[in-house]
Amino acid sequence: MDRLGCRAPFFVVHDLGQLCSVEENRVEIGPRRELGLALSRMPSLREAVAEYQALVEELALGELAQAASTLRLGDDVVVAALGRILACVDAPARPRDVSSASVLLDASELREAEAELPRLFAASARTYEQDYLEALARARPRVLTVVDALDVGTLRLLSAFGSDGVRGGALAHVDLLAALSNPNVNDIVSFSLELLPAVLETRSTQATGTHAVDGYAGVGRRGTIDSMVLSELAWDEDELARRMIEAELFFFTREQARDQAARLHHVLIDASASMRGDREVFARGLAIALGKKLQLAGEEVWMRFFDSRLYDVHRSSGRRGLPVTHLLGFKGERGRNPAPVFGQLATEIALQRARDSRVPIVHVITHAALHVPKPLVQEVRRQARIFAVFILPSGGNLDLEWLDLLESYAVVDHATLRENGPRAEVAARIVDETARATAHL
Repeated sequence: MDRLGCRAPFFVVHDLGQLCSVEENRVEIGPRRELGLALSRMPSLREAVAEYQALVEELALGELAQAASTLRLGDDVVVAALGRILACVDAPARPRDVSSASVLLDASELREAEAELPRLFAASARTYEQDYLEALARARPRVLTVVDALDVGTLRLLSAFGSDGVRGGALAHVDLLAALSNPNVNDIVSFSLELLPAVLETRSTQATGTHAVDGYAGVGRRGTIDSMVLSELAWDEDELARRMIEAELFFFTREQARDQAARLHHVLIDASASMRGDREVFARGLAIALGKKLQLAGEEVWMRFFDSRLYDVHRSSGRRGLPVTHLLGFKGERGRNPAPVFGQLATEIALQRARDSRVPIVHVITHAALHVPKPLVQEVRRQARIFAVFILPSGGNLDLEWLDLLESYAVVDHATLRENGPRAEVAARIVDETARATAHL
């Protein structure tokens, strides 16, 4: 919370965090019994605490607390949600902490101090806590409005992806805040949740062996005992042991078929102004579903946005999860010029091919009017396979000169985007067909 610039007393963060992460029947709303006597000696603070308790009780009855407590949200998501809620409070300046105490890692050390809490509480000035509670009471309407505006579906989607959907560090909180603050995210989340059930059924399978069943191809220094050259047994015991320890024995080696080169998927999502509204919802929901489908199949996926430039790569593989928060909250504000995008893409793929044997596969999700000079597309096609999904405008058609360079492409018309059922069916079919087609490359 401090890194987000959100100043709040520890007990406020604790109480609201409990509402977002603990089941309702496991918490009791109210002050500690040991502090009742201390509060009774501070009338102004007691009134502020009573108003604060009423606010917490009202929040506990809301949809956010009822749903979030069952979703097992990660710490990063809870921090971002609290930052979004408490950002509307005009917090007073925090006093300088003159104590050298730090937060204890083992809470059991505080058990013996339980009886001393009233005395310790009354021994310090509580001006800051009282000022903050009064500011929170003034901001009560805004707090309730922000809590009602938080989309529970977004939390449910992040819960479905678990820690895979959230990157660590401060950038994770920035992406989460952008996702929770963007009003257009609700439709993207709803669409993604429609596609997830079928996608999550995907599982990676083990490949069969490629060793030849018979026939030797040569002699080498590595092998199993049954393939050892028989003349090695002519050495005496000491010499045979030495040759074995120093890896000087000769073995017959068998023929082996070369395994198929691994694939690297580049998913490019158009974030220009022409992709606003229903097109943005479809493109980002499709990207989330396609990325998760490929990741579950054991593929590595690089997600990128573009408008008049190609933005930074967000890698996703078995060890790195899909960057869901980035896909939900990203905003492109650099116009539309796909020519430099494909020029940069061709250069980066050429550099990647020079040091990586994996086959690059490019997936482009874009508007139907993606007019790129054909030589640029040819340069990308020379080094990678290209799949594309084109989203038509109302009354528009697809007329691009480089369609013959694509491995395959799909077209989504405007009428399909406006109906939830057909839209989800088309997206699911595109994901399945693309994953099936790329598996054989």
